[in-house]
Formats: sequence, structure tokens, C-alpha cells
Amino acid sequence: MEWKDGRPRCRWANPDNPRYLAYHDREWGVPVHDDRQLFEMLILEGFQAGLSWECVLNKREAFRRAFDGFDWQKVAAYDAETCAALAQDAAIIRNRRKIAAAVENARVFGVIRREFGSFDAYLWHWTGGKTLREWDKTTSPLSDAISADLRRRGMKFVGSTIVYAYLQAVGVIWSHEPGCFLHTPPCQNL
Repeated sequence: MEWKDGRPRCRWANPDNPRYLAYHDREWGVPVHDDRQLFEMLILEGFQAGLSWECVLNKREAFRRAFDGFDWQKVAAYDAETCAALAQDAAIIRNRRKIAAAVENARVFGVIRREFGSFDAYLWHWTGGKTLREWDKTTSPLSDAISADLRRRGMKFVGSTIVYAYLQAVGVIWSHEPGCFLHTPPCQNL
């Protein structure tokens, strides 16, 4: 594939969508340790189920507005009326089950934070704080284990494939493909 700037990227990056390219180049795979960002990506990955990431990414700002900047405490307090209003918001994905899951997942997110001190501590304890390096996978024993644990705790839309994509997005797994200009990680903890 020809890239306008001459920098080859992962096959999934759409060369015609600047927002998608910026996400690929500056965000995807970069280790995240901020709980608000971790919550945002967890919720967005859940909304992606059955859809493309590009679809979700194109609606990201609308999701931020609709979900109070992904403040997990505010989302955890949403009532039926708030969820019904979200289901009418044409700027986001209006799947009622996903909206309800986002609220319940926010509640479980809070429980995990209390148990581990932060969601960051919970997530990164699975790898001892290290980023793993692999590509061409959609699940792994790690995503299987985290998915099972999150489901046991009551989260929804956190199957192994969704969790694997989440781990890639927040930098627990570095998955830039061979041939991508970002294939070689910028840090040495891999």
C-alpha cells in the first residue's frame, strides 16, 4: 500500500482517514496508566463489538460528551432515564445493551479500583508492569484470563477478543505489524 507520507503502517490503518492515522501513529499501543483513559478505552472497545473500530473512533468525541468525559463515577450513577436519553443520541452508537453494560462496567471498575488502588494497578499486574509484544492474534491466554476475571466480577462486553483489542489499544500488548514504521517499540520494557 502506498502511504502519502511514505511511512508504512499496519494493514488495518485507513490511509484516507486522518483521525484513524493519528490514532494509529500516536495512540494505539502506547502504554496507558491513567484510569480515566483506561475506562474510556474499555467502554469504547465494548461499543465496538460487532462494528469496526473506525466507526467507534469517528464517534469518539460524541461519546466523550455523552458519557461525561468518561468520568467512571458519573457513569456508574446513571439511572434508567439517563440511559434512555443516551439511547436516543444519534451521535453515538445507540445499542441499549451496550449502554447498560457501560453503566454496570463503570460500577465494577470502581470496585476494582477500591480493591487494587487503581484500575491501572489491576490491569498491569497481569504482566508485572511489562508490555508484551505480539501480532497477528485476536485472543491470547492473557486476554482469556482477564476476560474471565472481568466477567466473573460482573462486566459485560468483555469477551476475550474485545479484551485483546483493549490490551493492544492501551499498550499492554504492542502489536504493530512487521513492515509498520512503528513495529520496533520505542521503549525497552518489551
